[in-house]
Amino acid sequence: MRASEDARSEPAPPPLRASEAREAAAAFVARLNPAPSTRAVQNLVLLVSELVTNAIRYAGGVTALSFGADHGALHVRVVDPSPAHPQCRVPDLTGQSGGFGWPMILRLSSSVTVHRHGERGKTILATLAR
Repeated sequence: MRASEDARSEPAPPPLRASEAREAAAAFVARLNPAPSTRAVQNLVLLVSELVTNAIRYAGGVTALSFGADHGALHVRVVDPSPAHPQCRVPDLTGQSGGFGWPMILRLSSSVTVHRHGERGKTILATLAR
């Protein structure tokens, strides 16, 4: 698809680190026409960073990553090998064990869906305003 079309979707290589996912997100939005707002780009980069960090830390890694866009929204899809649903937990203010990522994902996104694939893992699809 050309960047000027109404809907666009493209896969990215599964990242081994959150920094790779942030770079992929930034590269994806740089090709969109019209460009999303600066705030939407910043939110997408933070959102994908948190999703990928959680997948690496708690779910055994990322097996697939893709981005999408349409006239009103940006989408990120992260697939990991764990069937466990993400959990909210009390944030650790000492910085020892986290607890900030999933609530941040939920706040940044206009919608988040988790699709389990039996024991083969899950897909998390997060959408945010463009």
